[in-house]
Amino acid sequence: MTDPRLYEVLSGRSAAGETVTKESALGLSATWACVNLVAGTIGSLPINVYRPGADGLSIVAKDHALYSLLHDSPNADQTALDFWEFIAGSIELDGNGIAEKVFLGDKLVALKALRADYVGRQRLASGAIEYRWTDEDGTPRVETEKKVLHIRGFGGGPLGGLATLSVCRNAFGSAQATDRAASAVFGNGATPSGILSTDKPLKADQRKEAEDLLTQKFAGALNAGRPMLLDNGLSWTQLSINPEDAQMLESRKFSGEEICRLFGVPPAMVGYGDKASNWGTGKEVDVLGFQKFNLRRRLKRIEQSLEKQLLTAADRAAGITIRFNIEALLRGASAERSSFYQSGLTNGWLTINEVRALENMPPVEGGDVPRMQSQNVPITEAPQIGHNGGPRLEETE
Repeated sequence: MTDPRLYEVLSGRSAAGETVTKESALGLSATWACVNLVAGTIGSLPINVYRPGADGLSIVAKDHALYSLLHDSPNADQTALDFWEFIAGSIELDGNGIAEKVFLGDKLVALKALRADYVGRQRLASGAIEYRWTDEDGTPRVETEKKVLHIRGFGGGPLGGLATLSVCRNAFGSAQATDRAASAVFGNGATPSGILSTDKPLKADQRKEAEDLLTQKFAGALNAGRPMLLDNGLSWTQLSINPEDAQMLESRKFSGEEICRLFGVPPAMVGYGDKASNWGTGKEVDVLGFQKFNLRRRLKRIEQSLEKQLLTAADRAAGITIRFNIEALLRGASAERSSFYQSGLTNGWLTINEVRALENMPPVEGGDVPRMQSQNVPITEAPQIGHNGGPRLEETE
């Protein structure tokens, strides 16, 4: 059995009786929202190649061969955002982000993203790792790590990280089962809003007339709240949701929050968690926690994989590094950027032109000189003046 898709179907059954695949898991709103948030955020961050500058600071190496591949367009079909969003999403779901290295002679000219769940991997007797997949035209491919970029996710080993969908299959299966049960309840119309009853037997035409009356005059959003006048012994009994259905809805909510925990996403950031604040400091704490405990290690994992697998020995000797520009995360928060810049300018660790460069503005004359405030002096050196701004106190003696 060599087809990964067949293996996925046969081995993906959960304890709840649901078969968990990538498509079925992404059909859950919580999974879609979490993966979209993590992968989309990573994909939107610029990734740069740096080299040491004359003053010891790192400068962007736009003339390096890898810069345009990583920052602009890894291949002819995808932008950098498309590519890195796909790779990050693959790491979240499959535990691996895999791309083919395309060479022209000895020069790396493209990175082609591959579905990690369709790529077989094994360790050869020589110690090398062999990768097997099938191209879109049906051509079977067998390559070693020299022609494959492999970013491993959490856990696992050299052959790959642990796939969230496989390790946490039961959690996704339970969510799918609950979702399917809820769809069946509402799809079968098992939750009427009320019962129209009478103590007298109705003929077929009378029953049809009563049904038409309800449908035409009282059904639909436009008729909501319309008063109902009943005669001839008719009565209306309002129905509320039964405890079993209420429990099912609560289970759906719990399943969504559990999926958020699997991906390390605060529930409030994807619309879950009614006890969490979506405004003010509560939202800010969620965002900061997401950046610090979720994104940071994911970005570091990608950066180190790129440096290990794409940089040459000469690049490493020259101090070349690859880094995401996390300052882009602050672009949408003008108040936070303003506070950050003000602190840097006031305390002398940022210059005016450095701030302008971060805001994509041209430098100004004299803006490269660090400045800092000097009004904080020892109290013994403070000017001795009168309360009314007059001469020094000692001069009045």
